[in-house]
Amino acid sequence: MSVTDPLGFVAAGIAAGIKPSGNPDLALVATEDGQPVTAAAVFTSNKATAAPVQVSRAHLAAGNNKAAAVVLNSGNANAATGKQGTDDAERMTALVAEHLGCDPNEVLVCSTGLIGIPLPMAPIESGIPALVAARAKDQAEQAATAIMTTDTHAKQTLVEGDGFLIGGMAKGAAMLAPNMATMLAVLTTDAEVDQAVLQKALQHAVDRSFNSLSVDGCTSTNDTVIVLASGRAGPPQSGDFTDALTTACQDLASQMAGDAEGATKVVTVTVVGAASDEEAAKGARKIAESQLVKCSFYGQDPYWGRVVSELGSAGIEFDPDLVNVTYGLVTVCQDGVAATLDDSEQQTLAEHMRERHITLLADLGVGTGRWSILTNDLTHAYVDENMGTS
Repeated sequence: MSVTDPLGFVAAGIAAGIKPSGNPDLALVATEDGQPVTAAAVFTSNKATAAPVQVSRAHLAAGNNKAAAVVLNSGNANAATGKQGTDDAERMTALVAEHLGCDPNEVLVCSTGLIGIPLPMAPIESGIPALVAARAKDQAEQAATAIMTTDTHAKQTLVEGDGFLIGGMAKGAAMLAPNMATMLAVLTTDAEVDQAVLQKALQHAVDRSFNSLSVDGCTSTNDTVIVLASGRAGPPQSGDFTDALTTACQDLASQMAGDAEGATKVVTVTVVGAASDEEAAKGARKIAESQLVKCSFYGQDPYWGRVVSELGSAGIEFDPDLVNVTYGLVTVCQDGVAATLDDSEQQTLAEHMRERHITLLADLGVGTGRWSILTNDLTHAYVDENMGTS
């Protein structure tokens, strides 16, 4: 269940030698016939934009928002690498185009890994011919595996719409924060969708998935989400496509949250009763990115005082006498003060905090705005993973 399930797509993944470990590190998603199809993309908001993002943006513009393939490498981000990085990203697309039989502007490129290190082109140049030759319908798992960095497992999805399919693969385990969430995602669909509709649907899906995910508050230089539409299944019902694409992106975002570096908890933070959805999102993000709150998740401590404190400093409409905070099904803060819990409620609360998946609901009581953000706890293992580049 992945990017090759929709009609018209193939994939491949190989170990080219970019990673010293010898693990797979070069992937391809392409149309079966090498012909371009309708494409849309959403890229990082980071101004320290990586070379592959710059090149993919330029190719979409030059190719009238059509693409025949996406080539991806892991083990090196090709970011902060200057003109050489751009030239190397262009070289990757040219090599794929040469062996696929399309125009270089019809190939998009993604990279993920360490920043500031020149891309090792020798293994890439020797690997791309083998990569393109290996493309097939049954190679989706290999492609999803080849884009992993600190991920512990491949992340794939498949959503069935009304007469069409949406498949996807993604990577991401840290530097996950709006906008978007270090992450790459490639989705495919056999629905026939106008490019403007496809772009609007993708932005909607990203806003409600990858842009609503924060592991550590860090936004990557390389974040990219791409969707290719072959049109083989015909036009979808109005509205159904956007819903299906959103579901696919939410599934991938949830898998990222579950695989975050060092995490022992997956937490859904929801703010309701805000003055607007925008203010609810701002409040939820403030909670989700608070190191104090994240540490309390790790300690299995429903310390609602930290939550209220973050909401009060979020720059949104807030009345401390109206706020309620609930973990799971147990309200621990009522109208801004500690709720009185009986023994049964205390036990239910403790059991919920021990679970892998935790929910935290904050009701501001000032309006109808609502938003949810996925996050995790902050653990010793996250620090160990990110102390250096080795």
